[in-house]
Formats: sequence, structure tokens, C-alpha cells
Amino acid sequence: MDTNRVYRMGEATVTRVSELILDSNTPEYLYPQWDPSFIQEHEKWLVPGNMDRTRTHVFQSIHTWVLRTKQHTILIDTGAGNDKERIWMPRLNRLKSPYLERLKAAGVTPEMVDYVILTHLHVDHVGWNTQLVDGAWEPTFPNATYVFSKAEQMHYSDPENYPVNNRVKFIVYEDSILPVIQAGQAEIIEPDGTEFLEGISLYPVPGHSIGQMAVCLTSGGKEVLFGGDVMHHPIQVYRPEWNSVYCEDALQACASRRWALDYLADRNALFFSSHFAETSAGRVTRRGGRFVWQFC
Repeated sequence: MDTNRVYRMGEATVTRVSELILDSNTPEYLYPQWDPSFIQEHEKWLVPGNMDRTRTHVFQSIHTWVLRTKQHTILIDTGAGNDKERIWMPRLNRLKSPYLERLKAAGVTPEMVDYVILTHLHVDHVGWNTQLVDGAWEPTFPNATYVFSKAEQMHYSDPENYPVNNRVKFIVYEDSILPVIQAGQAEIIEPDGTEFLEGISLYPVPGHSIGQMAVCLTSGGKEVLFGGDVMHHPIQVYRPEWNSVYCEDALQACASRRWALDYLADRNALFFSSHFAETSAGRVTRRGGRFVWQFC
């Protein structure tokens, strides 16, 4: 999985810590607007790294980005987590992954983490916020401040926001968010693009979820964007009008995706994705009025 590849960005470094690969989604399921002719046009980079050889399933990764600056060790999103009751998503149900061992292999123990920045509060981004200790959920990173948006917290904390068949969001909140709030480790913010930490700014990119935010790093004249789920697969670089089945507000999701693509192309910023397979990192450029993706 190329877990320990280190990207040096000015005075900062970025490392991916992988949790698992998802390989069961068909493109027709993931993207309701899917056009099969896309495979013919883009087969060279799609297969086999981003789609299986039968051309029937796309690959996605669940992982954490470890961002180290001179001052801080920061995790961006924490994956699905172990021991979590996720019967509505069998692939994530009661996992037993060696995530913490992989984190240690990348040079980070839970005690070393200063900040956990959560782009949004979906099930596959918050799971390792907590771990099961003597039958109770406790923060995995005891010295960390967990940062997430106010809009996300307000939405997820009230089960009456959802229809009965979607109360699973509240289950995720109860086992992965509420314990860090109760421990006094949460910092709930309203992202507005201003500097949150030195060189790090948080931007609102709603649509996929109600209060999703992107993390922007500037260091040594280089720029980086951690985009959360503004895109689930590099398919969307070429088809930014395609929303995934998981996007909650279609119009806002498209607008946020376009903002991210413009940001990346205009600034030559490196993109660290939440779900792209292969290295999960790359650059977006413009060619003939369209966007193009290149893994790094």
C-alpha cells in the first residue's frame, strides 16, 4: 500500500497510513451518472490501479494523512476504526485492522498526536477517534485536540435530524465523536479560510456533507490541499459534474469540487485525497479546457 512514503512539503512532511482498500463498488453504483464510455477513454490509468481488470469495480482507499510541521503532529481523518458496530456497512463492521501498528511504523504513537483534524464526520473518517477500553469508548489520542466543523457537530448530534432509517449517523456520533467532546478534547470551529495553525487554513467545502472542510497547507513556498470527500475517485477530476451516491447536496458538492479543482490547478498544489487508490496523492492540471490527474 506504499504506506510509509513521505512527501516533503517545504518544512513539513506528509505520510499516508492506510487502513483498508474497498473494491466492491461498481462505478454505476458509486456514480449514478456513470457513462461506460469513460472506460474506453481512460483505461490506461484506470486499470489496474483504480479499477479491476474486469472493468466492473472501482478501487478506493481508507486512510489517514499524517502531517508533521515544525510545531505539531497532525492526523487528518482517522478511518473506520476497530470494534465499531457497523452492521449496515459489513465491510466496516467490527474491524480488527493493524492501524495503530501502521501508525507506529510511520513514526507516530497515539501520545505524540497534537491535533486530529476531521474533514467531516462520516463513518469512514472518524472511527479511530476512539478505541474500546474495558467496554467503553475512549479517545485514541490522549493529548490531541480534535477539530471539526460546527455545522457537522450540530447535524450529527441530534438524531431527530435524520429519518429513522438513517439513525446510523447518530450511532457514529455516539461512539466516535461524543467521547472526545466529553473528554474535553474537541475544538468545534466554523471554517472560513483563515489561518488555524501556522501555515494551515481550513476552508468550507460543503455538499458531500453539510459542513465538510478542506485543509490547506503552505510551507516553504509549496501548497497542499487535503480535500476530504470533494472527490472519491480520480474519475471526478475528469467528470467534476458527477456526484457520488454519498453526496448529500448535489449542487453544493459540485460547487465545492470545482473550487478544489481550480485551487489545485491555479496554485500547482499537491492534492492528498481521502479515497483515491494507488498513492492517493497527485496533481491536477488543465488541458484543453478540462482537468487532468497525475499521481505522484
